[in-house]
Amino acid sequence: MTTKPAAAAARATVYGYPRQGRNRELKKAVEGYWKGRVDAAGLRSVAAGLRRDAWRELAEAGVHEVPTGDFSYYDHVLDTTVMVGAIPARHRAAVEADELAGYFAMARGTQDVAPLEMTKWFDTNYHYLVPELGPDTVFTTDSSKYTDEVKEALALGLTPRPVLVGPVTYLLLAKPAPGVAPDFDPLTLLDRLLPVYAEVLSDLRAAGAQWVQLDEPALVQDRTPAQLGAAARAYRDLGAATDRPKLLVASYFDRLGEALPVLAKAPVEGLALDFTGPAAANLDALAAVGGLPGKRLVAGVVDGRNVWVADLEKSLTTLGTLLGLADRVDVAASCSLLHVPLDATAERDIEPQILRWLAFARQKADEVVTLARGLTHGTGAIAARLAANRADLASRAASPITHDPAVRARAAAVTAADSRRSGPYPERAAAQRARLRLPLLPTTTIGSFPQTGELRAARADLRAGRIDTAGYEERVRAEIREVIAFQEKAGLDVLVHGEPERNDMVQYFAERLTGYLATQHGWVQSYGTRYVRPPILAGDISRPEPMTVRWTTYAQSLTDRPVKGMLTGPVTMLAWSFVRDDQPLAETARQVALALRDEVGDLEAAGTAVVQVDEPALRETLPLRAADRPAYLEWATEAFRLTTGGVRPDTQIHTHMCYAEFGDIVQAIDDLDADVISLEAARSHMQVARELATHGYPREAGPGVYDIHSPRVPSAEEAAELLRTGLKAIPAERLWVNPDCGLKTRGWPETRASLENLVTAARTVREELSGS
Repeated sequence: MTTKPAAAAARATVYGYPRQGRNRELKKAVEGYWKGRVDAAGLRSVAAGLRRDAWRELAEAGVHEVPTGDFSYYDHVLDTTVMVGAIPARHRAAVEADELAGYFAMARGTQDVAPLEMTKWFDTNYHYLVPELGPDTVFTTDSSKYTDEVKEALALGLTPRPVLVGPVTYLLLAKPAPGVAPDFDPLTLLDRLLPVYAEVLSDLRAAGAQWVQLDEPALVQDRTPAQLGAAARAYRDLGAATDRPKLLVASYFDRLGEALPVLAKAPVEGLALDFTGPAAANLDALAAVGGLPGKRLVAGVVDGRNVWVADLEKSLTTLGTLLGLADRVDVAASCSLLHVPLDATAERDIEPQILRWLAFARQKADEVVTLARGLTHGTGAIAARLAANRADLASRAASPITHDPAVRARAAAVTAADSRRSGPYPERAAAQRARLRLPLLPTTTIGSFPQTGELRAARADLRAGRIDTAGYEERVRAEIREVIAFQEKAGLDVLVHGEPERNDMVQYFAERLTGYLATQHGWVQSYGTRYVRPPILAGDISRPEPMTVRWTTYAQSLTDRPVKGMLTGPVTMLAWSFVRDDQPLAETARQVALALRDEVGDLEAAGTAVVQVDEPALRETLPLRAADRPAYLEWATEAFRLTTGGVRPDTQIHTHMCYAEFGDIVQAIDDLDADVISLEAARSHMQVARELATHGYPREAGPGVYDIHSPRVPSAEEAAELLRTGLKAIPAERLWVNPDCGLKTRGWPETRASLENLVTAARTVREELSGS
């Protein structure tokens, strides 16, 4: 293949970059600030250093424009809320008293004030803080964060391109504030918000920005004519402003569809489009609308959400086609590189040949630069790089890691009967009640208990050889004994072993399944200072031996109360990993489900009466376009049922989901055929309970009454009031009492107090129901 040089030199850029630093310096500084070990000046200094290092790294790689404004102490949507002055009334005093402390109060709450609701950023595992708006919201401009970062980059001799959440996406992500009518539409505030954005743009121009990127990923979802009209109006008005930089409107994660002609006609200077995965449809759609004559196109041809090396020749073919559709074509990753780890060269435990298959943020920036060079100067200028890339792709395709005939034969032999429980739910429920003998409003937790510094140190000591396996396992047994003793004393009804042996709910299992690769430094931000290391799903999946039975049965030996077996479900194992891109997700999900099915069977054989298979990512992985959802939900729910379908009627299957919008997947939740589901509900004020009731959900449910993503301790009365709200939607005989999510990130003092209050609340409401 030969690509002719572009008429104009193509420039390389990215939409955003990992924030945390090579050794998660941001996490350490922010948590140090929360604990009083780092002052505000110290935190700001660390942040400035991380920004400087990231920008220089990108510039040295050959990236022409560096993104500014994408850095955040906690969340970029929260930063936008500050930028437009939409501070909730309950947080205004704190923000006015101390801007930084007030910022974190909005994110985490305080003992007296609840935080903003948190949910997933589109179909990623990143969580954003939901803006709270109402008809009385007054927007005011605070562009200081964004102008300061422009000035920082300019001082380093770099070309900055500020990145902002666009006004339409911001409003579409928002929800009615507490006390506002639930049918209030935040998009009605657009005309009130646009002058603030215009002022921010003016400030950025004055600070020296030549271009500003406005991210509008909400427009890749199905949108009504009214919403599309709002987008047209927004960019008509912002485009008409005279005192502004050039505008680049960016979309990613999927195809733009009916929003593409709206943005193509808008009076802005450029569009940034995703051309990977399902968004590859943007190519034909762009040609159909006549391209972008006179405008700049930033083409996202390197997958910004996965870790495999790009097919450079395929990307160049796409870029070559695009050359005739815009005034100039520049090269980028498909979305912010926030969603991948920082640098693959930091990995020392992955075989060098396999490491060549991987591209983290730093390598993706290099791929973007290489493609821009090839587009500008022709393929001859990057011939050696293309040859090496072809070799890497061929190496992966031919590797025995990617193909296990036994695994494939087993998956091919699955029948519909394998994914059906052995009896209808009413019969199962009766058998489970007889076996478990639980009280009305049974109490439990989601699974994990605090991962203390001592536990993490023991795990590090084991890796470093400072303690042997026997010493480490005794530390784990001691933690399980403490967790079981506390739960019995607190009065919980269904117990957990606390998961002290687990580093992460996906990584733990990935390390024990064939076909997965684990990283040592592949940290990715999930929310705030919570970082995870998603494993890499590289090949066919099987389970060599039991993974959880030993610790679950040990915990059960310590108590007469039921102890749940705890597993991570097949969809979440995919969603929170970097999945293989060489076969359909449905096929990979079936392989993982069969491995987990073996584990469920072994837990049941060992006497475990309750098994929880967590699927918090079921909603997260829902395709952004409605037309793509039925096929996904069919294989996703089938994978869950395949995992759990082999158990006896009296074995109770639980599942758990959290921090997502559940209303549009209630039927899928029903289709899982789990006996009990626990869901996040505390921050969203029991919304999910109402959604389950509206659907007529027939099984048991535990909408959470304790928000574990905040350090505050809910009072017993607060939890009881949430329970009373839940009882308006779910009958008492089918209502469970539990936290929103696992307790791994919390400290022991707040965990003890919160769970004691949760049990007190359950007892109080039981007494109210019994009339005693």
